[in-house]
Amino acid sequence: MSQAPGPADTISSTVAAGYSFEGAALELGGLMTDPSTLTDVRVRIPLAMLNRHGLVAGATGTGKTKTLQLLAEQLSAQGVPVFAADIKGDLSGLLAPGAENPKVVERAASVGQEWQATGHPVEFYALGGEGTGIPLRVSMTAFGPTLLSKVLGLNDTQESSLGLVFHYADEAGLPLLDLADLREVVKHLTSDEGKADLKDLGGLSAATAGVILRELIAFSDQGADAFFGEPEFESADLLRTTADGRGLISLVELPRLQDRPAIFSTFLMWLLADLFHDLPEVGDVDQPKLVFFFDEAHLLFNDASKAFLDSIAQTVRLIRSKGVGVFFVTQSPTDVPDAVLAQLGSRVQHQLRAATPNDAKALKQTVATYPHSAYDDLGQVILSLGIGEAIVTVMNERGAPTPVAWTRLRAPQSLMGPADPAAMEAAVTGSSLHAKYAEAVDRESAREILAGKLEAGAAKARAEQEAAQAGQERADTPEDRLRREGERATRPRSGSRPRARRQEKSMAEQVMGSTAFKQVVRTAAREIVRGMFRTGRR
Repeated sequence: MSQAPGPADTISSTVAAGYSFEGAALELGGLMTDPSTLTDVRVRIPLAMLNRHGLVAGATGTGKTKTLQLLAEQLSAQGVPVFAADIKGDLSGLLAPGAENPKVVERAASVGQEWQATGHPVEFYALGGEGTGIPLRVSMTAFGPTLLSKVLGLNDTQESSLGLVFHYADEAGLPLLDLADLREVVKHLTSDEGKADLKDLGGLSAATAGVILRELIAFSDQGADAFFGEPEFESADLLRTTADGRGLISLVELPRLQDRPAIFSTFLMWLLADLFHDLPEVGDVDQPKLVFFFDEAHLLFNDASKAFLDSIAQTVRLIRSKGVGVFFVTQSPTDVPDAVLAQLGSRVQHQLRAATPNDAKALKQTVATYPHSAYDDLGQVILSLGIGEAIVTVMNERGAPTPVAWTRLRAPQSLMGPADPAAMEAAVTGSSLHAKYAEAVDRESAREILAGKLEAGAAKARAEQEAAQAGQERADTPEDRLRREGERATRPRSGSRPRARRQEKSMAEQVMGSTAFKQVVRTAAREIVRGMFRTGRR
């Protein structure tokens, strides 16, 4: 009489059937049925399903970044370009082959991995050139009022008013390249010189313009000036492969991110929106055109307005049809809004900790988001996961969720830590994009044009004053001139003083009218304007 299969056998057979895919797939690791039992069942993710998005979650130190590294390596090897925000700098190690050691050898052998130290093609970027990497910039005009309003947290009325500011700048021929340009236009509209223009806009009140200006100043204080400008980054440069067919891994360094989360969300929203705008519809493809990994995703969602969150959810939902996959990397699934979480087809859940009532609640919510599990207590499994272990469920090739699998993850084959700074610098200077983006372009834009108008207005006023004086002298009759000559002839000697004053005045007028003096005035005016608006230009 045959014996009924036990729980471990049931888990093994169920997972083996659920993760047996026909097409190309990324290898995650081996199935575990309990803390001490590792099977030969392989846990995988179909390559064609990676544009259905995903989540990598877990407490600090549980191996999230290594999981991201493992996925990026295999995507690159399959010819899929990768983008990742390198928060802690650890991902830069993708550039260099890994170091073989007993722990790596043991883990690789346990999951049937043929480990080989391998480096990968990496392109390093930095926002506005701050950090090691090719500068990433975008013009204010290209970024547009809608995304900027969401980042600034403006209400509907203020968002509409900001749109009018952009419209005015466009109609007036005032290029908006950076934050300084936009702030200058808003300042102009609230000044005495711009009141007429403000009135013509109709829907833009002086009070609303003041709110927008204050928000722009606060945004600038977070360091946003470095991000806006030219030459503007072309998002298509992320979709590149090497001559040998490997996908290029693009890493953007985000120094001091914890102090400037708005910069991160600004960059994310623009880049995704730009890709969505430029890429054609492709529907379901054999492999994605690009996979995004956003580490520390909670910084993206913290304190975000409802409009901003709605925009993220809509972008994630629609960009799948462009062949782009998005993976969020964060500590807890509850960091991600429900509208976004519902669209993440692949889950790699590392250990969570339940040290507080809120932690226990988050654990319960996490378990509730998973399909039915063959494990007796999935919550207890998540709490007991070791470093480099995770609970996995993905979409199979039919788009259905796979069985929940307790997985010991494979070891990355690249360096598990920061790359050598000299090697990173060499990669940056040797990049084909270095000449394209390295040097900032400071062409004439709204700020210079408006400053020039102020100078021109002052020069016109001086010219009108001089013309009025000259006209008065021409209007004098011969009798007026004879009377003045007679008055001068009968004056005492002290009358020589007016002549001295006239001579002094004539000399002052000559100095003021000189080219050198006008240049000094022009330079001073320009520096005053630049100082007032903290342009940050060099």
